[in-house]
Amino acid sequence: MRTKKVKRIKLLKGEKLMFFLSILFGFVIMPASWVYTKALLSESNIKLEQIKNKIDSQNDTNEALGMQIDELASIENIQDIASSSGLSYNNNNIKTITD
Repeated sequence: MRTKKVKRIKLLKGEKLMFFLSILFGFVIMPASWVYTKALLSESNIKLEQIKNKIDSQNDTNEALGMQIDELASIENIQDIASSSGLSYNNNNIKTITD
């Protein structure tokens, strides 16, 4: 009986290095980079939500100030201030300026 000898292929140093680097890349670097990018995305989403909340808060403040302006600019308020200062309200003396 003859036994067949299996001839093993020897890898060169460069091939061993390439094989090692491909294993390292596939099992270490890729998952680590995936986790890192997910963390960055999560952080960006948190910052986005904080900015949206600030915008909503500022819009509420602007709306409240706009209502206050409308209230202060009302005819009744102008008449009350004029009468408390000893002035009379005369519609004929009012001139409207437009853009």
